[in-house]
Amino acid sequence: MRYGKLMAKEESVIRFEEVSFEYGHNKPILDEVDFPIRRGMKMAVMGQNGAGKSTLFALMAGALKPEAGLIHISHGTLIATAPQVIPRAELTLTVREFFQKCFTKPVYDIDPRIDDVLEVVNLKGHAKVHDRLMKSFSGGQQARLLLASALIQKPDLLLLDEPTNNLDTAGIEHLTNYLSAYPGTCIVISHDADFLNAFTTGVLYLDVFTRKVEQYHGNYSDVQRDILARIERENRANAQLEKKIQENKDKANFFAQKGGKMRLVAKKMRTEVEEMEEAKVDVRKEDKTIRPFTIPAQPDLSGTVLTLTSFTLHGGKKPVKKKANIALRKNQHLLLRGPNGIGKSTLLERIVLGTPEGSHITEGVKVGYYRQDFSTLDFDQTVLAALRVAMGQPDEQKLRATAAGFLLTADVMETKIGSLSEGQKGLVAFASLVLLRPGLLILDEPTNHINFRHLPIIAKALDAYQGAMILVSHVPEFVAQIRIDEILDLER
Repeated sequence: MRYGKLMAKEESVIRFEEVSFEYGHNKPILDEVDFPIRRGMKMAVMGQNGAGKSTLFALMAGALKPEAGLIHISHGTLIATAPQVIPRAELTLTVREFFQKCFTKPVYDIDPRIDDVLEVVNLKGHAKVHDRLMKSFSGGQQARLLLASALIQKPDLLLLDEPTNNLDTAGIEHLTNYLSAYPGTCIVISHDADFLNAFTTGVLYLDVFTRKVEQYHGNYSDVQRDILARIERENRANAQLEKKIQENKDKANFFAQKGGKMRLVAKKMRTEVEEMEEAKVDVRKEDKTIRPFTIPAQPDLSGTVLTLTSFTLHGGKKPVKKKANIALRKNQHLLLRGPNGIGKSTLLERIVLGTPEGSHITEGVKVGYYRQDFSTLDFDQTVLAALRVAMGQPDEQKLRATAAGFLLTADVMETKIGSLSEGQKGLVAFASLVLLRPGLLILDEPTNHINFRHLPIIAKALDAYQGAMILVSHVPEFVAQIRIDEILDLER
């Protein structure tokens, strides 16, 4: 039996005991992992893209089974998870059907329960919200619905995977206050340091190299500082040992050449060298960052690239058409601003599709479109095949060099995009933009799922982009690093 039960008197709500897991022989994730989660704890999960953070959640929730070891769950514990994205098959469900799927048995008073939980996530619906299709909501609204789908179950253990993605400032503040007061146990995967620092008191760190899980006390920034300090101490100790090792090697070689009894001294010194080599610490390999990159603009770009004369606002009782006067040229950056649900993503989609809504892209302009749900990527393609399509012309050496800069290693290149973590999909999307060389770059929430270490490098690349660009982002710190020439605030 792979799942055990903890007795109610025990303090841990869930405990991993020598748990191992792998996706086939070529993709080990966890190796004999041990850790407990005490009742009422608020924990953050750290680890680089592809380390297995979402896999850890799936094991806790019972969606995946460990290859070896035991996962002990306290008797009677209800576990609910809010994943990063709504599964594609569930986008055609109504809100009522989506929430009904959260329960193993039919819930006959589901509508008032839905109303209560939408109030909690600050997504007040009108009378017809229960019959709306899930796909009709904006990315930010879908993020709130995912969160609500976990909260409606009133779980003892709440698992949240990137809950702040697509949320505006008001939404993040509302969620932070709720989780701070939440009486149950909560474990959160997020790259938003400020959000995590506000309510977490411990960290589970997934080491992608050792495939172990380390447990720390303190918030996200505390642990990050402790890890960096430990690496510095280990590097310093190793440097001192390295110096002694080299001195002993030089002396051993000198004495060995003298012959006679000096050879015994040399032998003893070589033994000491071996002992010092063994004493060196394997310094933790911290998260790698992507290499600095540029997104080349389409050559021979001139004149107006995009015109926008009108757009439609959503979020009210009925859509409202508004006038605009935007003429975007080469090397001009436009920021599209507005709260969740007002129609930012819809406007971007209609610009790209060329639907007649007061927008026009000049003929011959190549469009690079970064969608927050990665639906521009073919999930059945391998990474290599997708990058070849983006590049258009064969240059295998340049393609693989670009991919390597985005940490897309040889084994990742042969993996289907649908099997990648959300963070890795984001890196594939950016690598595709580099190879595409677009004249118009459209980015819808490009920080979602991306490791915070990569964000300054991405911001620098967008700042330097010399084509026309439209950006949507709810992360002020990210936007502040990018040159913005014009702002279209849909709310005004």
